[in-house]
Amino acid sequence: MTYNQSSYIRVRFGVYHFVRRVPADVKQHYRSDRVSISLRTKSAKTATRSAQSISQRLNDYWHGLRLQKMDVPALHLVIDDKDDVVDDSPTMMEAVDIYLRLKSHKQTPTFIRAAKRNGKYVAEALGNRAITSYSSSDASAFRDYLFDKGLAVGSVKRIFGSIRSIINLVMQEHGIEGANGFAKTYMPERDDSQDRQPIPQDKLIELQHACKREDDEMRWLLALISDTGMRLAEAAGLNKDDIILDTPVPYIDLKAHSWRRLKTKSSARHIPLVGASLWAAQRLQESDSSYAFPRYCDGQTCNANSASAALNKWMKPRVTEHTVVHSLRHSMRDRLRAVECPSDIIDQIGGWSLSSIGSSYGKGYELPVLAKWMKLMEE
Repeated sequence: MTYNQSSYIRVRFGVYHFVRRVPADVKQHYRSDRVSISLRTKSAKTATRSAQSISQRLNDYWHGLRLQKMDVPALHLVIDDKDDVVDDSPTMMEAVDIYLRLKSHKQTPTFIRAAKRNGKYVAEALGNRAITSYSSSDASAFRDYLFDKGLAVGSVKRIFGSIRSIINLVMQEHGIEGANGFAKTYMPERDDSQDRQPIPQDKLIELQHACKREDDEMRWLLALISDTGMRLAEAAGLNKDDIILDTPVPYIDLKAHSWRRLKTKSSARHIPLVGASLWAAQRLQESDSSYAFPRYCDGQTCNANSASAALNKWMKPRVTEHTVVHSLRHSMRDRLRAVECPSDIIDQIGGWSLSSIGSSYGKGYELPVLAKWMKLMEE
């Protein structure tokens, strides 16, 4: 058997064959490391012509494989059929307006403000474009934009959740096909959140004494929260009729109002009044307004954010670092744990989601049982 190196020809038993080694950079496309083809001829001249033709076709094919791995030069100049298609889906800010109209049953000032603010963030960072034009890489750039603004990862996740909801609902409502670019954005683990700390018992007592010394609407609100564990918005949005004092166990009848909805279904509850909270409730009943806190609630809106800012500012020099108004709610749970209060009673008092399915059966604990544990907490 002879081998012609220049024309990739071998002779086996008088018949010519084409044999050529596969280049290393395209070898992954082949089952063997060489191409071997019978030329079906005993004529050297015919075999040479055939081998040259096969070799040229292989060169062209391998060149095509190599080009597939390369970035296409001047790709930005290529005319895309999609360039002629007009995307008439709503822009980001139009989507926000549609979303708010569809979610009219949730039209609280906080809900409206958050949706508009989050939509504006997208428009500022990426442009107020059609919602289907935002890609996953755009969403990643938006995430980095929010981090550059100094937002913690928890805040960024909440904003992304809002944007996803807006785009999903509007696409569904308008029958728009395509992917939501904000659907699967990676969120890095960042140690930039501050856990709200409970207020130590000695600081809590000092705070309650200070509330009684000041003895005004803002301090009544803080005192009411301190021994009930209510959320700030829950307390600020109370109607005075929600405060029941002429019973053996005074309590708050916490329910939703048109000006202030509740966070969850389990948030509607009866909360016994003890300690500083009972004192605050008694002071509130002496006021003339039908609303418990007319400074923050007028029957149309409940401005819990304003109350939060004012109370946190007043509290700051009187409590430990990293504690705020909401820390009173954390303290409430710790204080009930300290007297070995059962967890399902703690959940009922604070309006937390019930920890087990069984806890949701029945009417729950009666006021005297709740009051017993809350009074133990006060001792």
